[in-house]
Amino acid sequence: QVQLVESGGGSVQPGNSVRLSCTVSGGTFSRYAMTWFRQAPGKEREFISAIRERGGTTIYADSVKGRFTISRDNAKNTVYLQMNGLKAEDTAVYYCGAGAGIILSSLRRDSAYAYWGQGTQVTVSS
Repeated sequence: QVQLVESGGGSVQPGNSVRLSCTVSGGTFSRYAMTWFRQAPGKEREFISAIRERGGTTIYADSVKGRFTISRDNAKNTVYLQMNGLKAEDTAVYYCGAGAGIILSSLRRDSAYAYWGQGTQVTVSS
């Protein structure tokens, strides 16, 4: 059974940085494209970023481009989301997802990912 566990969330002030981690167990991590989505209160879950199986391709939502960086360490079965320049509107529960065989054009779709973590809360407030 594939399990994803996120960590690294918390409360930070605007302008600060946070790094989220998501560790995968029970599957072959290097086979999975990985993604981060987030969901703010009263809003739909939205795509943030994705990274292909070997890390050669990364994509971002316009709202975080230039501030967030996704990376992965296949030796540690872990994907990261480095979030810099945080804003109040970044406040949300952040979820990581994993999926195999996802084509490039589907990386932004949550339905393309078979496995999800439980989420980690990030609160940006002064």
